Amino acid sequence: MENKLRNTNLNNKIHSGKVRDIYSLDENLLLFVATDRISAFDVIMNEVVPSKGIILNNLSAFWFNQLENTKTHFVSKGENFDFSKYTNFQDLDKKILHRSTVVKKAKRIDMECVVRGYITGSAWVEYKNKGTMNEMSLPEGILEAQRFEKPIFTPSTKASEGHDEPLSSQAGKKLIGDKLYEQLEEISIDLYIKAHDFCENKGIILADTKFEFGIIDNEIILIDEVLTPDSSRFWKKDDYSEGNSPNPYDKQFLRDWLNQQDWNKTPPPPSIPNEVINNTLGRYLEIYELLTNDKLNI
Repeated sequence: MENKLRNTNLNNKIHSGKVRDIYSLDENLLLFVATDRISAFDVIMNEVVPSKGIILNNLSAFWFNQLENTKTHFVSKGENFDFSKYTNFQDLDKKILHRSTVVKKAKRIDMECVVRGYITGSAWVEYKNKGTMNEMSLPEGILEAQRFEKPIFTPSTKASEGHDEPLSSQAGKKLIGDKLYEQLEEISIDLYIKAHDFCENKGIILADTKFEFGIIDNEIILIDEVLTPDSSRFWKKDDYSEGNSPNPYDKQFLRDWLNQQDWNKTPPPPSIPNEVINNTLGRYLEIYELLTNDKLNI
């Protein structure tokens, strides 16, 4: 449990997010460092999940390589990149290298592109309370974790502070324009279907996921992380049945524990017991190994 990385402090830092620290390498490239921080309900926990950044970094790289027909910002994992001409980034600590990715700079589109194949999480809560999902009316009688006839695009805001909020299609189009919204909807659903089919062949259900996109040379590019337990919900097919909340192999495990606490979802968060940290790590590692057929030495 000693392999921990909460913060990084290299030169040329341009942003520190809930999980990733971002650095400028040059005018075209960025260095993303996936720390071991973990957030839930848009609040960063006080504790880290040791080696989580290594899992996220390797799983994102795996998916970027799987999605070879998709334009992405991915260049290389940090451990495979030649930093010799970057004075500020030579002799990087292995803790950082194993959690880092070199990517192309892109102009980020400020909308999170969520695709849901099954009703769960916040969508299930909204449906139970209002009969809607992202303000869309849904039929009566839907069960928890039920699969939709086809995947549904349910974007949200990309909040710099506070909570991301669901967007109706009308609000999303107003935010980024009709054409770009429709392009992102089509791309996101296509990516989800490809990833869902891949996961299904591994005995895994991809319940939902979040994509982010940017623009490079007037082209839409897949950016950020992709299809990790931080940004997706994974269930084992053997655990799945409609009407029940399946056993989560993602951040939902932590969310479920937090939902049982007396906490109003604003800072400061409650202290997380080691048992919950260890179980979260175990689930992240298990889903990585099931999807990639690879074992990480962490």
